[in-house]
Amino acid sequence: MKIDVVILAAGQGSRMRSNKPKVLHAISGKPMLQHVVDATKSLGGVAVHIVVGHGADQVKASLGDNCHYIEQQEQLGTAHAVLQVLPSLSAGSKTLILYGDVPLIKTETLQAMLEAVDDSSMAVLTATLDDATGYGRIVRSEDGDVLSIVEHKDASPEQLAINEINTGIMCIPQKCLEQWLPNIGNDNAQQEYYLPDVIAMAVSDSVAINAPNPASLFEIQGVNNRQQLAELEREFQREQANRLMVEGATLADPARVDVRGDVKVGQDVFIDINAVLQGEVEIGANVSIGPNCVITNATIADGTTILANSVIEDAVIGKNCNIGPFARLRPGANLGSGSKVGNFVEIKNAQLGDGSKVNHLSYVGDAEIGTDTNIGAGTITCNYDGANKFKTIMGDNVFVGSNSTLVAPVEIADGGFVAAGSTVTQAVPADNLAVGRGRQRNIAGWKKPVKKKS
Repeated sequence: MKIDVVILAAGQGSRMRSNKPKVLHAISGKPMLQHVVDATKSLGGVAVHIVVGHGADQVKASLGDNCHYIEQQEQLGTAHAVLQVLPSLSAGSKTLILYGDVPLIKTETLQAMLEAVDDSSMAVLTATLDDATGYGRIVRSEDGDVLSIVEHKDASPEQLAINEINTGIMCIPQKCLEQWLPNIGNDNAQQEYYLPDVIAMAVSDSVAINAPNPASLFEIQGVNNRQQLAELEREFQREQANRLMVEGATLADPARVDVRGDVKVGQDVFIDINAVLQGEVEIGANVSIGPNCVITNATIADGTTILANSVIEDAVIGKNCNIGPFARLRPGANLGSGSKVGNFVEIKNAQLGDGSKVNHLSYVGDAEIGTDTNIGAGTITCNYDGANKFKTIMGDNVFVGSNSTLVAPVEIADGGFVAAGSTVTQAVPADNLAVGRGRQRNIAGWKKPVKKKS
């Protein structure tokens, strides 16, 4: 049976106090709506339909062309929203109905919903709360069969005492939606068309109503304001921290590591406080990451140490390297095994060979550096002339003295040596010493300037 997913994402979210549509506010660096879409994509072979309204253009731009968008001109309730999608549903499909502001729903829960539905049954996800204020209540018969869902505003005192609530998430055969949706009315306190009214219709038509439960109440928690957004962010990060620890990482404080992407770790990894791991990050075994590091889209091989306050982006780091503190690896940095990048060093679009070192206060950009080369403090590669980028090439066993300026394009061959304080503009042959300094003069009797008396 085909699967259609309908995600309701048309609301403004006025309590967010934002010009951005509520569903685009982020959990772990990703819009809430994208979290929901990703959970459904993992089911495989689904067609995703998103009902948009407020900020529709922003929503479409954020999620791209992988979803089908239907605009709800007036927000007249959940049943009205699903009715807009009805012509787009596949005949005979199972239809999952989800919400763009309920971001932590799990694929496993959605799979359980699908398994609870066939041609003669539907499913509603329910949960039991200590305080069910504000939620629609699940009304059951004496035999335990679901009879109806009553909204909080419409509930009697006896119904308000019920603690089993409707999460709003349903899975319904398309043929039933086609029959039921046009017949839902708005005779209620809000004068809206409520999707839960299909429950009474299912009972009337002898369609069985199954009621699976989520593994965690956080799966069904919606976001209406920034406080709730922060609460779900913390829950998501707790899940990520637990996963990393199960996979072999020691976290100095699980509450102070943020994962904003797909992070894989090897065994015996140590991650200190305030680390931020973003995008696609792969960390090998026995890697140590110091406090306050930000690592984005990077591969870090076994045995490497990242010291405090380092920033790494779109970089590849080999085995047993030593990085930082206060190092910055920019896109295209590729470090060979055993190399070192020290404090206040910036590497960009450059390859550093095995065992090579850039230990202090240097900038290396658009460069290809061989093995066992040493670049002294204060060295910069002048790779940009204001219009174009040029490359610096260094061979193996090169030594560059402190405070040197290498003006690209330039090449220093194997064993080349650059004297400290040199400006190098020409190729340095193998095993040559390059001295590019102005001649020093000492002026005898020189008088230090003094301030004029006022």
